Amino acid sequence: MIPSSFRLFLIFLMSSSAVLAAPWPAWRGAQGNGVCIETDLPLKWSATENVKWKAALPERGNSTPIIWGDRVFITQAVGKDRLVLCFSRQDGKELWRAGAKDVADEPTHQTNPYCSASPATDGERVYAWFGSAGLYCFDMNGKTLWQRDLGEQRHEWGYSSGPVLHGDFCYLNFGPGPRTFLLAVNKLNGADVWRQELGKVEVTMPRNDGFAAKEGVVGSWSVPLLIKTEQREELIMPWPQQVRSYDPKTGKPLWHCGGLNPLVYSSTLFGEGILIAMGGYSGSTVAVRPGGDGDVTTSHRLWHEPRDRGHIGSGVIKEGHIYIQNMNGIVECVELKTGKSLWKERLKGSGSRSESWSSVVLAGDRLYLMNQGSDCFVLRASPTFEVLAHNPLNDGMTNASVAASDGNLFIRTHAHLWCIGN
Repeated sequence: MIPSSFRLFLIFLMSSSAVLAAPWPAWRGAQGNGVCIETDLPLKWSATENVKWKAALPERGNSTPIIWGDRVFITQAVGKDRLVLCFSRQDGKELWRAGAKDVADEPTHQTNPYCSASPATDGERVYAWFGSAGLYCFDMNGKTLWQRDLGEQRHEWGYSSGPVLHGDFCYLNFGPGPRTFLLAVNKLNGADVWRQELGKVEVTMPRNDGFAAKEGVVGSWSVPLLIKTEQREELIMPWPQQVRSYDPKTGKPLWHCGGLNPLVYSSTLFGEGILIAMGGYSGSTVAVRPGGDGDVTTSHRLWHEPRDRGHIGSGVIKEGHIYIQNMNGIVECVELKTGKSLWKERLKGSGSRSESWSSVVLAGDRLYLMNQGSDCFVLRASPTFEVLAHNPLNDGMTNASVAASDGNLFIRTHAHLWCIGN
């Protein structure tokens, strides 16, 4: 798959007038899969070593930074405002903040602050979703170009799925909650292109996740993933109880595969022709070959783990293996084709919290994994477990994922935005 943001990145690199900084334009990078094409990223650092700068943040937040050129962007709640903050990548100075002002409080989980949905950029505009406050598009200097009121988003645990850019479209999982739909808008003016309503979810299977024998929470906080098969492009969305594929241009449903539990946090993985969808809270994992039509549960599902470990962050795929960290801080290597676990190890940090909500980043043969105590572990992406480095920042709670750009790492804790560089 080569999404439009990645094609723009290649043009960006070839332009003689471009600032030579490889962008990280969305939550999971240019291809939406957590893979960084750079191999010269820092290996070791601390709160005082290999720190280029750190910027104090006004309030806690879970969203991941994005980077384009000389600018770094995060979403951030400040009081009743829902904002995008822009920083200089050179020194961490705040350049501007813009967004929705004086927004009414919405229900959310205490561990999910407002503005947990990461922004996205195509190098010309920055897009951010603020739940009921709407979908916003800014220019690179913070001017609001358009804003869409999509109605009320309401769920007891809040929202966290950010916008996805591809071609002329901006895609969004508007949910979870009573009003849940997958949306494509024209990225230049915000007008609807298509919309697929999920409707009320009826739990039709006995719950085998952490809500077993209970009514439990239902919903998907996942970010949609664009993939390219040999036949076509597909937009993949893991919903409660099933993963679905849509035509990115029209929204037409292409296929669906059952087997997920009713609670989904992490986003779909795609590599070597196989899709991996993971449920949350000790839910299920499904491996499926894309490219089918209709119900492909029998024809295209490769393997199914009915009760897996609790995943909130998303993993990566490399050379026939899945690398994923669960919410208890246990990292695991799994065979892509079979679902067989090759190893799993608990990463014990230097602080009091070794749990993890963060997603894995892959750069070359290195895996970068954060925990909630603001430790970053660097592992070898290998079927043999190997720790290359343990890097504590000792900066308190961290639920964001690592972002990588032009040899630097950007780490967002609840207290600071950090830039790490050799």
